[in-house]
Amino acid sequence: MSGSLARRTLSSLGFALVALYSLAPFYWMTVSAFRRPQDQFDNTIIPVRWSWENFSAVFSGDNGFGRALLNSLVVAGGTTVLTLLIGTVTAYALARLDFRFKNAVLGLIIATTMFPGISQLVPLLKLFTDIGWINTYQAMVVPSLGFALPLSVWLLTAFFRQLPFELEQAAMVDGCTRGQAFRKIIIPLAAPGVFTTAILTFIAAWNEFLIALSMVNKKEMQTATVAISKFTGVSGFDQPFGTQMAAGVIVTVPLIVVVLVFQRRIVAGLTAGGVK
Repeated sequence: MSGSLARRTLSSLGFALVALYSLAPFYWMTVSAFRRPQDQFDNTIIPVRWSWENFSAVFSGDNGFGRALLNSLVVAGGTTVLTLLIGTVTAYALARLDFRFKNAVLGLIIATTMFPGISQLVPLLKLFTDIGWINTYQAMVVPSLGFALPLSVWLLTAFFRQLPFELEQAAMVDGCTRGQAFRKIIIPLAAPGVFTTAILTFIAAWNEFLIALSMVNKKEMQTATVAISKFTGVSGFDQPFGTQMAAGVIVTVPLIVVVLVFQRRIVAGLTAGGVK
């Protein structure tokens, strides 16, 4: 009994340490956002005086942070929608159809993730300059799509493979075409996997920085992550740590809320097929 209690205690202690390690940066960012600009170098665990100055400064002046948030929503949303449309069809074909070199194709798709994203910026920048895509949404969506698709195809292929093929056969016996069986039977059953892929893709596209920084040089087209890096502070001359912390809280909180609300679906999608 004592051994079991010791293991539970060690497990609880381990979980607590992991949680503390993961949440400490977010906590420090939050308390720093609520410090007054003149107290931004104060190292107290709790601010001596709480202030909303940094949050008001985020949307004041010519920061353009509201437009930057909209740009991030457009880029992340567009990337997510296109990733689901292309990745779902591709994963279904890899999971259900029999053709030569199918495993090689899947391996090649995953192998593309081994290339560092920064190594692709220069050729992409040259290409987009030649075709006139600089300072456009597609210049940010297309590269993000290339980075998000391999993971989505891998996750969805594993999910489709654990769905019984007899479901589609029964639907086709009842008069459905393969496309109708896929749309009316498979997609609803694959909702946890699709939803998980959507959340992971949206978070990755929302937090993306290098592509948005390289492909856009107009202020009205920059995303929230780029806008945060260019803040000048409350007065325009001081260190912008407090303003950046406040903007970081504004950008991070919606993602935390989404993950907390849909955590069961996310876990179900990530663990689907694990027992098999």
